[in-house]
Amino acid sequence: MGGAKVIEGVLSGGQRLDKALTEACELSRERVKALIADGRVQVAGKTVTSPSAKSAAGAAFIIDLPPASEPHAKPEDIPLSIAYEDDHLVVVDKPAGMVVHPAAGNQDGTLVNALLHHCAGGLSGIGGVARPGIVHRIDKDTSGLLVVAKSDAAHEGLARQFADHSLERAYLAVVNGRPVPPAGTINARIGRSDVNRKKMAVLPDDAKRGKHAITHYRVIDFLQDCALVECRLETGRTHQVRVHMSSIGHALLGDPVYGRANSRLRPILKQLGFQRQALHAAVLGFDHPITNDRMRFNSDLPRDMRELIDQTGHLNR
Repeated sequence: MGGAKVIEGVLSGGQRLDKALTEACELSRERVKALIADGRVQVAGKTVTSPSAKSAAGAAFIIDLPPASEPHAKPEDIPLSIAYEDDHLVVVDKPAGMVVHPAAGNQDGTLVNALLHHCAGGLSGIGGVARPGIVHRIDKDTSGLLVVAKSDAAHEGLARQFADHSLERAYLAVVNGRPVPPAGTINARIGRSDVNRKKMAVLPDDAKRGKHAITHYRVIDFLQDCALVECRLETGRTHQVRVHMSSIGHALLGDPVYGRANSRLRPILKQLGFQRQALHAAVLGFDHPITNDRMRFNSDLPRDMRELIDQTGHLNR
């Protein structure tokens, strides 16, 4: 199985093979499925062909990871706000409106396009052709911090921390209403909505699909008919903050998918031209995957969210 990199390990049992491999080697599930389809995965000495086969506890696996293909995305000279950079990783403060990686409808102008230019080819190939270096992402209309891998070793180390939820991640959000209690924990499973497959939704605890998700929130400031809230994540599910806050009746202002502002706030949003969810990835902390040094970064609220807070005013508790 000649290839640029070989990943070896041992499987846990009782779940689908693609899921077990994803947890064991920190590759995405879609990436694992593609590698299985290409005949690049062996379990117990035999090449496997079915991602849905049950994994056997203790079975040894080998994944032949091919050399990174030339990315489809083209380098673009797009300005980036860099919070930190070394030979192994780069921490970017992403503006709202920028897509992280190319996809249908967004083939250029993405963070990946900008990074390909900025790093001049020095990005980890583990993420695959479409998303070199990308370990995690934040939504197009969410601003703030994310870390990108420049080496495969950094990619694997960061992915491991995302998998075991050992990173520190805090978001600032402006939400409808005044949460009561002003601090709490939302422990609710998240998966695709049965009504709209483009949306995520809170699922019953006993659902056999979706993933468990935990968000700790606290009100930082009470505003007129809304509040500035800090949300700290134990897990990193798609749209987690947006879905969880909406599920307790406090959807993010400006969120076009999970909630609408009350009638008294809509004129303010219109006046400001505020057309995104009021969500900012403000804190990112992790152990450097190569040096093991603890890294922690803070990002100030962007101007549009500061203006929103100023316009909605401050109230005493």
